[in-house]
Amino acid sequence: MEPTVSAFQLLLAGDPGLFAIVRLSLIVSMSAVGVATLIGIPLGASIALTHFPGRAVVVVVFNALMGLPPVVAGLAVFLLLSRSGPLGPLGLLFTPTGMVFAQVILVTPIIVALTRQTIEDLWGEYCDELTAMNVGAVRRVGTLIWDGRFSLITIVLAGFGRAAAEVGAIIIVGGNIEGFTRTMTTAIALETSKGDLPLAIGLGVILIAIVVLVNALAWTAGRAAQRYAG
Repeated sequence: MEPTVSAFQLLLAGDPGLFAIVRLSLIVSMSAVGVATLIGIPLGASIALTHFPGRAVVVVVFNALMGLPPVVAGLAVFLLLSRSGPLGPLGLLFTPTGMVFAQVILVTPIIVALTRQTIEDLWGEYCDELTAMNVGAVRRVGTLIWDGRFSLITIVLAGFGRAAAEVGAIIIVGGNIEGFTRTMTTAIALETSKGDLPLAIGLGVILIAIVVLVNALAWTAGRAAQRYAG
């Protein structure tokens, strides 16, 4: 019980080291999800409403990338950002920006694939009405995104949950540098291996609280979508 008591003492005392880790984790995850959302929702909706050669292959690829192992994504980003890599001159390796890049790679396929399915379902429901009103392709995308906004919020929150709980990619790309690139998940892994259980438990409690909050928001968005639909 002693490590647990010490962990709650750290939380109640507002330990600056602990909350610096939490702050960086939230900044990295929220930035990654924001970028992934700006890319993923329009791309997913466009794939849903457009027919082109190889579309089935694209759908399968994005569905497969939803299960992309984080360490593989981290390795790919590491090779891109390393000194000898194509993006090496940018100096993004072992920086928070590089960590955001890695998480964008992980989260974007989730948002694209789930958005495509959501918009495809909505198109099946409203196809006749939008066609009869002669709504153009761009307006169709905008209309269906707006109509499915509550479901899309749930998708974005799912992406945030993936980003917040991720450890493999960011520990490879960020290096887990104390005070600079150390996040909740990487710190929990490190502190547990060192035997510093109070800090690990404290960060674990906060991470669980964040995951529960995200799931509560997703559930609320889902309920709102049901009420809106009728």
